Amino acid sequence: MLKHVPEINSRLAGAIYGAHIADALAMPVHWYYDTFALTKDYGLVQGYQQPRNPHPDSLLWRSRYRPPSPDTDILHNQAMFWGERGVHYHQFLQAGENTLNMKLGRILMDCLLEDEDDLRARYLARYVSFMTKPGNHRDTYVEECHREFFKAWATRNKEDKVIAPDEKHMGGLCMPIPILLYFHDQPQKAFTLGLQHMELTHPGQLMKDAFTSFSQVLQSILQGMDIRQALEQEWPENLMQFAGHPFEELAQQPDAEVALNVFNTACYVQQALPLTYYLAWKYQDDPEMALIVNTNLGGDNCHRGAVLGTLMGAMHGDRAWPEKWLSGLYEPPSEFARHLAAFDVVYA
Repeated sequence: MLKHVPEINSRLAGAIYGAHIADALAMPVHWYYDTFALTKDYGLVQGYQQPRNPHPDSLLWRSRYRPPSPDTDILHNQAMFWGERGVHYHQFLQAGENTLNMKLGRILMDCLLEDEDDLRARYLARYVSFMTKPGNHRDTYVEECHREFFKAWATRNKEDKVIAPDEKHMGGLCMPIPILLYFHDQPQKAFTLGLQHMELTHPGQLMKDAFTSFSQVLQSILQGMDIRQALEQEWPENLMQFAGHPFEELAQQPDAEVALNVFNTACYVQQALPLTYYLAWKYQDDPEMALIVNTNLGGDNCHRGAVLGTLMGAMHGDRAWPEKWLSGLYEPPSEFARHLAAFDVVYA
């Protein structure tokens, strides 16, 4: 356990701010796989920057989405950029602004602050409305999970649940972070509601296992463990693929070698979550450096970063983050953080 555990209100606020900071920091270099190009275009990223075209690794030119019905158009005026080469995924976002999944997290935060009851149905209604109404966000890229959800939504019957295909992407772990923090003092409720929320867009056994691992690590940190202790717990066999790596040994190697040769900087959760844990383990005492390293590794650094920032903030509290990062957020989660800061219980 930590010798001096920050109060739980500070750690909860630090976690939600950490998720937003890490995502916004990585946003301009999101899905850069050529780190030489990343450095050439943005330098060593240590603060918020506005994205610029062209994006040398953009795959929007081969991405497709045709709405199966008029009420499932989720691209709106961004559709004209799909199929074009070099288009930045987040070309219209401002410095310090969050990507789509984190914006959806704000809808979830609003739902939680209003009422704890019937959370899934209320969020689902707002999610559908948000995605299908033009002008609600300026993000050019809409991930596959949302596209598949709305394909399923178009074919549903009134009595049917929307069943999206099994998922495998790291972005799913960002979605339930507000639930895990809001219900931190009710771990089983946090897990159950968080899993239900994630499975709206990211169902499947692999995602369930990844969420189980992440939620357990986060809960252990909130209860007073440091990150390394939380990762070094005994894990059941199905969760070893995420936390059962020799992080202490790997930490002796250069980060780029570990990221590329041991894990992978892509968005697939079976590599992305272990890489996130590696960064959390290695930089557990330097949360600012953890986010800088994650950002400059490229790949799916936004979604890795949201999870990493949550873990770092949960350990160190809101003082983990430089004032320039806190004040530079385009849309800080201020109201939700204030609610979390109302908790005055300290775990023994």
